[in-house]
Formats: sequence, structure tokens, C-alpha cells
Amino acid sequence: MEESTYNDSTTNFSDHLSSQITYTLASTSQRFANYMIDNLVMQFGLSYLTGTAVGILLGLLFPGYIMRISQSKDMFDLLPVSYLIGVVNYLVYYTICEKGFKGYTLGKLVTGTRVIREDGDELTIKDALLRSLSRLVPFEIFSAFGAYPWHDSWTKTRVIRTR
Repeated sequence: MEESTYNDSTTNFSDHLSSQITYTLASTSQRFANYMIDNLVMQFGLSYLTGTAVGILLGLLFPGYIMRISQSKDMFDLLPVSYLIGVVNYLVYYTICEKGFKGYTLGKLVTGTRVIREDGDELTIKDALLRSLSRLVPFEIFSAFGAYPWHDSWTKTRVIRTR
């Protein structure tokens, strides 16, 4: 019985302490820089890797489709593959970085920001994946003009300054 009272007071103390910790939110310019840096990494680094992987996978699973688009002069034939590569990039890059590197992506590392949950804890894999999926919603980029972008408000996360 005594132990449970001690744990309750410890829990109350830690809850009180975590409620007293404050964070400074990242500025709009920091978030824009994060977006630009991360998208450059995805377009010029990750796209090559995922494009190669998607091409090999499609070549193994759908060789007729690959032959058709490789011989076609119509750029619209590449649209589904390009979209698939973009989706894979967003899911892989943001999910792995934000979870694996404790809320940092390359852009956030450069600008001195990171993402955390609203309660101040580190992201779970579910949080990171949901943030990545939220970014795929059409026109989500324009939600950054509001108080919180959708990928923050829907997942109850915040981008904060670390320095």
C-alpha cells in the first residue's frame, strides 16, 4: 500500500514537471526551410534510389507495362510511376527520419528544429507514419498558412526550436 502512494506522488510530480516544460515553436521561415531542404533531398537523392527500386519491382511484376512506357513518347504514361515514386519518397523519408532520428529530418537538423508530440514525448512510429500520410493529402501544403499545418494538427504534434 505504501508503495502505491509513493508511485502516485511520483507520477503526479512527473506530470506536474512535464506540464511546466515549455517549448518555442519553430517559425514559419524555419518550417519553409525544412520543407525546401527535405524536398531537395527527396528529389535529388531519394528519388534516384526509389525510382530504381520501383523500376526493378515493376519490371519483375509487370514487364509488359515497363516495355510499353519505355517505348512510348507520351510523357503521361510515366505519370502513375512518378506519382508512386513520390508517395514512396514521402512515406519512407519522413517516417524513417522523424522516428529513427528522434524527430529530426535533414532540414530540421539544419534549421535547429525537431518534431515532438503535443505532450512533449518523442514520436511513435504511428505518429511518424500518420504525419507522412497527412502530407499526401491534396493541398495540405497550403494548410501551413494557418496556425498549424494539417500534418501537425491531425497528429497532435508540433515542430519546436532546439537551439
